[in-house]
Amino acid sequence: MRNNKSKITYIASVIVVVIALNIIGNSIYKRFDLTKDKRYTLSETTKSIIDLADTPLIIDIFLEGNLPSEFKLLQTETKQLIEEFQTLNPLIKVNYIDPLADEANRDNIIQELTKTGLEPYVNSKKISGKITQELLFPWGFASHKGRTIKIPLFKKSVAEDLQVQVTNSIQQLEYNFADAFNQLTKDKSKTVAVLIGNGQLGNLYVTDFLRTIQPYYNLAPFTLDSVASNAQSTLDKIKQYDLLISAKPSEAFTENEKLVLDQYTMSGGKSLWLTEGVFMDRDSLYNDSGSSVSIAKDLNLTDFFFNYGARINQNLVKDLYSAPIPLAIGEGSNTQFQPVQWQYSPLATSNSKHPISDNVDLVKFDFASQIDTLKNDIKKTILLQSSERTKLEGPLKTISLASVTQPPDEENYNQGKQTLAVLLEGEFNSVYKNRVLPFDVEDFQENGQPAKMIIISDGDVIKNDVQRGRSLELGFERITGRTFGNKEFLLNAVNYLLDDTGLINIRTKSVEIAFLDSDKIENQKGTWQFLNIALPLLLLGVFGFVFNYFRKRKYAK
Repeated sequence: MRNNKSKITYIASVIVVVIALNIIGNSIYKRFDLTKDKRYTLSETTKSIIDLADTPLIIDIFLEGNLPSEFKLLQTETKQLIEEFQTLNPLIKVNYIDPLADEANRDNIIQELTKTGLEPYVNSKKISGKITQELLFPWGFASHKGRTIKIPLFKKSVAEDLQVQVTNSIQQLEYNFADAFNQLTKDKSKTVAVLIGNGQLGNLYVTDFLRTIQPYYNLAPFTLDSVASNAQSTLDKIKQYDLLISAKPSEAFTENEKLVLDQYTMSGGKSLWLTEGVFMDRDSLYNDSGSSVSIAKDLNLTDFFFNYGARINQNLVKDLYSAPIPLAIGEGSNTQFQPVQWQYSPLATSNSKHPISDNVDLVKFDFASQIDTLKNDIKKTILLQSSERTKLEGPLKTISLASVTQPPDEENYNQGKQTLAVLLEGEFNSVYKNRVLPFDVEDFQENGQPAKMIIISDGDVIKNDVQRGRSLELGFERITGRTFGNKEFLLNAVNYLLDDTGLINIRTKSVEIAFLDSDKIENQKGTWQFLNIALPLLLLGVFGFVFNYFRKRKYAK
């Protein structure tokens, strides 16, 4: 009797424990990220942005259908990341859509998606000696309170193979989603002044970049012309902006204008400068002679940058690793434009250790100058560099389109990597410290508050091409159809200079992806099929034969 009571008590205790564990399990939910690179652990910045969604945030993902293996991995990672978002905020809803499922309307659908800015990716693959092409739309949309933002899921690069491109894309997924959510859920709080009046690029040539940063910040043109009549008022007004952008100025700055810019920096203002030491423009080569002379440019900014810790030299960087230039080949009606390598267009590589340039494609320059960094207390980070195979050329040189037909003397391209973009951070000292001021300044600051400045030695980095009066995409090269990393780099630069949420730091997230070697799989397909299918059956047959043999011998006796 006592044993029966003990059994009943034991069973009841087990039931109570199981019920209690189920109740606790239902009330407490916890996900564990056991991956080595913590790829599913969201940053605190992403979490804070997701929390801002107080009404349904709808995500449409078009990465569905019959996908190549590499894109299936990207699809899986995308879905798992969205699941993490949904665990933090149930108001996030998702639709997975195969845009090409309707074969009857396939062409119309492709056309409509392309019109909305979703550029298709054509995946070419060789299988059993045959080349197949698959059309994919690795994009998504995020919609919130009547606004919609497109989300790139795939980061294309002509310099990398598909597996590397997919790896880079996976690394950028959290940033791309967080960036879109941030645009949808947060109001603009920062203001950007685009300097005009010193011969900077016209609106038509910076339209694409301004259109790119417009969703993040309030933009306004700003001229220093009023400095001549009321310098103090101009200084007070410019201090209201969080960032100044000066895109390829061609007219010298006066001392009064420089003092205004200096005191803006001393007050903690950020700035992005795109300027060079030698004046040369590709358009100036398209004349009857097909040539032009490079001229040293004096913008009266040498002491300005020198004091802050950088110097833009009066030279041009020629690089064997460069972009092509369209050159007319043939005569009359047989004339065709063909891309020919142009050493005056260096393709700059990025500093992978900094969030501005990490995982950014090659940035195209045109007639760039070399930047030197100088010793002072300012922190300096080199963001972009040329290749090792460079040659420096001084001003007053005749540059001719005909030179592209002559092979370069490669032995002379031996001057190593050249700095083309640098980030300066710290507490700057005034250019006018211990100097007579051009005008009386209220509360003149000799020593500045913490500030940031980026100097890029070529104004053409921000310049988009224009066709039939219409601005083209920044970084897009018509002759080859290739898109360089100019826009992404500049957007990251502006975000870094103004970022107060830590969003830019998400870009440095690194993941390790293990891919199967598709070529090896194809070449060794028969071997692996034998090992995985035929060999187990063969071993099973041998085992059955041996087992039956010994079983018969045992019982035959």
